[in-house]
Amino acid sequence: MQKALLKLETATLDACPRDVVVPTYDRSKITAGIVHIGLGNFHRAHQSWYMHRLMQKGGAQDWGIIGAGVRAGDAVQRERLCAQDCLTTLIELDPRGRSAEIVGAMIDFVPVEEDNATLIKQMADPAIRIVSLTVTEGGYYIDPVTKAFDASHPDIVHDATHPDRPVSAFGAMIAALKIRRAAGIGPFTGQSCDNLQGNGDILRQTLVSLARLSDPALADWIDANCTFPNSMVDCIVPATGPNELELVESFGIADAAPVTHENFRQWVIEDKFCAGRPNWEDVGATLTDDVHAFEAMKIRILNGGHQLIADAGEVLSVEYISGCMDHPLIGAYFRKVARTEITPQVAPVPGITPLAYVDLIDGRFSNPEIVDTVRRVAFDGSSRQTGFILPVLRDALAHGTPISGLALSQAIWARMCEGTREDGSAIAPNDPIWDQLNAAAIAAKSAPDAWLDQSDLYGDLGQNTAFRSEFDRWLSLIWSDGVETALRTYLQG
Repeated sequence: MQKALLKLETATLDACPRDVVVPTYDRSKITAGIVHIGLGNFHRAHQSWYMHRLMQKGGAQDWGIIGAGVRAGDAVQRERLCAQDCLTTLIELDPRGRSAEIVGAMIDFVPVEEDNATLIKQMADPAIRIVSLTVTEGGYYIDPVTKAFDASHPDIVHDATHPDRPVSAFGAMIAALKIRRAAGIGPFTGQSCDNLQGNGDILRQTLVSLARLSDPALADWIDANCTFPNSMVDCIVPATGPNELELVESFGIADAAPVTHENFRQWVIEDKFCAGRPNWEDVGATLTDDVHAFEAMKIRILNGGHQLIADAGEVLSVEYISGCMDHPLIGAYFRKVARTEITPQVAPVPGITPLAYVDLIDGRFSNPEIVDTVRRVAFDGSSRQTGFILPVLRDALAHGTPISGLALSQAIWARMCEGTREDGSAIAPNDPIWDQLNAAAIAAKSAPDAWLDQSDLYGDLGQNTAFRSEFDRWLSLIWSDGVETALRTYLQG
């Protein structure tokens, strides 16, 4: 007979199984200091975990996290988490053995509303000193090629003309800052936790540019008084599905929103906080004035590497990232491109060289305990390819280093966006601009240049003769002989 599961909530923490780590602090005494917008799995496995660990050490009692979302779908997540007192079971997937820990740093989740009124009021509270975000790489309203602010997006147009009832996270932040300025409360720090190089700078650009469209004086005040630290975040966190729900039950817990994660975390943060910050360095975060080198290594090798293998895996019907690494061609393709084409464009950081970092990522990608789907990693290629792969390709062309494998990655991406796998099954739309990508990919079957002519993605890079020649060669080979033949040809070259 199956043992009854313990419903996850504050009142049941003392009854949790002994092998599950629970909060040792009194959650009723935690007060809010952070509002986090975009409360998905990554935040709960990363920033929330760092806060939880500080609280376990007896500190940060006034840095509790208030969750928030600005999209209608976020209401579902709010309902799940509020029903269990905003607790989350984190399950570490270490090949040497799984372990579970319940994180309690999040103490509330504001209602999800069309006008974001409650969110604005919460961010205007003087107790809130940091507003952090995980809204995905494509969520900052920037041009994927130039990285300039996109003032034409419908959300931005709405918020510029209706700043008192914004639909975007950034419009809500601006509305809250306007209230704080008027009340003499002072600014808060805006902290991006997304995989964007210069993520703090990009957040500043989006916030100030949007504010300037409706209130130039407020924009100047935000620019002069708020801080936006750049940071590098790292932890592989799969999406939650039936497997994860079954896994948390194996620990005897009924958790509607568990999170699984690898046995690795890294957080490198620029120490620029206008209203104070928790002592994250006490629980393993790195505070530095030079985030760029750390984030460049991670974004180019890990995030870029993810794109290399995920698109190939999708076309070849490989379901999981660890399966891609086990594939005799895809795993070897990652290792060759990373070592010979990406690392020449990456500087070392204290404690690790680019080549050693490739070996580290190789092991992390290969972890069989991480059930990370190819589809999740391949999502939003229009943001991820332009953010993680194309900058490396530009640098390689400028420096005269090899580009063949990088060009092949673009041909494989184009093949994936055609919408079918090599076994004939359909690839469901997996990008915000899927219709554009799909049309270009279909046209590129007979005219490869049609893919590179997407100037909103490639800019002038698509007209580079060397890149264009390599891309055309690879895409033609893929359509004539298949992705495995192209990979094998590259590996033998």
